[in-house]
Amino acid sequence: MFIIKCPYCGERDHSEFSYGGEAHINRPKKPTELTDDQWAEYLFMRKNIKGIHYERWNHSHGCRRWFNMARDTSKDKIHSVYKIGEKPPV
Repeated sequence: MFIIKCPYCGERDHSEFSYGGEAHINRPKKPTELTDDQWAEYLFMRKNIKGIHYERWNHSHGCRRWFNMARDTSKDKIHSVYKIGEKPPV
């Protein structure tokens, strides 16, 4: 068990949240012009790094709002939580 600090509701148990994948993935401006390989790259290929990873999370059993998290995947340690649209911490 670990605690996640929702930027809207405060600290809650992790069981209230749903993981939403890697954060800061920009949708292609002209998706109809992409090749199948380019579209597959956008949809499926993610960094999946060991270390600091920027992720999207949803407070699915609370306010239902989305937010971003900077988390060290090697230690499962949360470094910061920030709202969608805010710049990631350095």
